[in-house]
Amino acid sequence: MRADRLVLGAGVLLLVVLISDRLCAQEMGATLSGTVTNATGRVVPNAKVSVKNVATGESREAATNSAGIYTVSNLVAGDYEVFVSADGRAAKTSKVSLIQGKMETLDLVLAAQAQAPGAGQKLAKNLPNAPSSIQTEPSLRDLGFPPEQTKGSAQEQARLDKRTHMLKIHQRLGLITLAPLVATVITGGMAGGRSTSTTARDLHAALGGATAGLYFTAASYAIFAPKISGTPTRGPIRLHKALAWIHGPGMVLTPILGVMAYEQKSRGERVHGAASAHSAVAIVTAGAYGAALLSVSLKF
Repeated sequence: MRADRLVLGAGVLLLVVLISDRLCAQEMGATLSGTVTNATGRVVPNAKVSVKNVATGESREAATNSAGIYTVSNLVAGDYEVFVSADGRAAKTSKVSLIQGKMETLDLVLAAQAQAPGAGQKLAKNLPNAPSSIQTEPSLRDLGFPPEQTKGSAQEQARLDKRTHMLKIHQRLGLITLAPLVATVITGGMAGGRSTSTTARDLHAALGGATAGLYFTAASYAIFAPKISGTPTRGPIRLHKALAWIHGPGMVLTPILGVMAYEQKSRGERVHGAASAHSAVAIVTAGAYGAALLSVSLKF
């Protein structure tokens, strides 16, 4: 029976590792980001950005935000052609090489479209008090803002995108973890009674191991997600984090007490000492975990 338990435990561990590796692989793609500006240094919002893989011909589309920043993530490593266009601007094509798991910054400058000869002069002549040269709208640089203040931060935007992606994985894994957690609580009654069998205890232990593995994998995505300074924590998120101080230690303590109870039952002993708290700690942990899920699932 010990060999069966080892095989079962190895299978559960392999499943958790495969799931973790599959999700982590999503974070290993290359990221391309940058700021699109015009010739005077002003950012260009709503510019269309097309990133084409030279080897495969596959293209990804994006658009710049109000700060002129674009970000394209989860790209395969290789050489790319970046095509940028915007209304009233001449399109531009650039080339860049991306490395797996790395972020590359490519800032682009779009020049104004060439006007027909004399068109600018005719427009200027129709304006009151217009000088002989073509008048242009003053840029932020003309108003005294240095270039570094007129450009958005592509690095900060990439950090925000990565944090959002990791927290989405955290949320999905958290919901997946709920299934083995409920099954573990249900089988706990069959594993802790007087007439329990070794099979019932093994099943309960295997489900508990799967729950713990998925739980800590989900938690790692929240813990290691990039932190964004100046982001306030309020409402449901504050409650969600507060409940983590209950179910987090509970998820550590419950398996330890479970192993102690398992060994005592396997020796034919009655569960005693600290191991007798296994069931109560597990119920409190499961309750806090369920409440944490509800806190970010329900609007209040």
